[in-house]
Amino acid sequence: MKTRDLLSLFLFTVITITAFSQDNFNINNTKWMKDWTNFSPNKTNYSDYEEQLPNIINKDTYLRSDIVYFISGDVYVTDDATLTIQEGTLIKADTETNTNLIVTRGSKLIADGTKASPIIFTSNKSSNSRKSGDWGGITIIGSGKSNTIEGEGTIKGKFNPLYTIFGGNEIHEETTILRYVRIEYAGKSTNGLSLYALGDTSIVENIMISYSADDSFEWHGGASTSRNLISYKANDDDFDFTQGYRGELINILAVKHPYITSNNGSYAIEVDGYNKNIGFDNSKILSSIDITGATLISLVDDSNYTHTRAAISINNLGELYLNNSHISGFSDVVQLDKTFSTLRMIETAFKLDNSFFNVHREGVVTYNNIENDTFNLLKYNRFTKTFKQPEEIFNAPFDRSNPDFSLKNSLNNYMVVQ
Repeated sequence: MKTRDLLSLFLFTVITITAFSQDNFNINNTKWMKDWTNFSPNKTNYSDYEEQLPNIINKDTYLRSDIVYFISGDVYVTDDATLTIQEGTLIKADTETNTNLIVTRGSKLIADGTKASPIIFTSNKSSNSRKSGDWGGITIIGSGKSNTIEGEGTIKGKFNPLYTIFGGNEIHEETTILRYVRIEYAGKSTNGLSLYALGDTSIVENIMISYSADDSFEWHGGASTSRNLISYKANDDDFDFTQGYRGELINILAVKHPYITSNNGSYAIEVDGYNKNIGFDNSKILSSIDITGATLISLVDDSNYTHTRAAISINNLGELYLNNSHISGFSDVVQLDKTFSTLRMIETAFKLDNSFFNVHREGVVTYNNIENDTFNLLKYNRFTKTFKQPEEIFNAPFDRSNPDFSLKNSLNNYMVVQ
């Protein structure tokens, strides 16, 4: 598909917004990222570890911030034990083994950091030598709902089968408390943070995942609400949902680099209604996600922007509602797979409100030649008349210490699809 001027592309009447006040479209506030994030983790000097954790934690355990801990191989929290990590604690991961922290079903991880003292999981390598996939990641297994055929499933990865079952009927389980946590250089054979069937009272807030070699965040079932999440330069998807996850995200940031991607390509958001490899129970629910305040950015320039793909991929009857969000640097806003065979199905699957986008192709991609009126999915949202580079859109997207991903100009300066 060739690049075309958006004025002719959308076939809508496009006008410059002057009558609307800026308050009609709230600017996505990125102040929540201040003071606890680190956009240059490879330059950070971390202390050497002092104590190694055992591979089986089967009783309540407390990690103190005055000790630097080391994990090597797969570390399992089992037998309904709770692993509590004090604010400001540093945990370093062995890069010579496939190192993961797995919190098994019935057990619990409480990693409750603060803005001033976040909890950090990172590579054991020295500064300027860390890289994506130095270690595995964190997997948290809950007893909440999933839409697998039997209501349970097995987590991805080569783990001890005694500890890999997820799912159940504990809808309101507080599976975990994660607040002010950074996860750096993970993604070796798994994701930075994998969340399986979390109960809806779980807390996942202010989490930054940097340089994951796989997905940054991945939800399998569950119904939790999360807020203030950052995925920074992941190789694969930034936010991935499957197996009947139904929840809400508030304030998320995905920053993609044009030369950091998986072999199959990657998306800022990928939604699968179910896992097509194992099927689903038709009496159960499909994945459906509400997101308010998303900033999805690909840091492309004039030399490479034509190689980008859509920001969002929706597959296997999944649903996504996106509100008050900014999408920039991608080929399109959304693509939908062959399971969406009618326009009505597409309109049910994806809704975009009160948002802004800067893309260089059609905006909506389908696989069933459903073209007429599909661009109505983007109706009333604002966009750039011609494709713009990141520094034209955002205040300081390339600042290595304190990047600013808020819009440089008022939304009133852009166009609206009517």
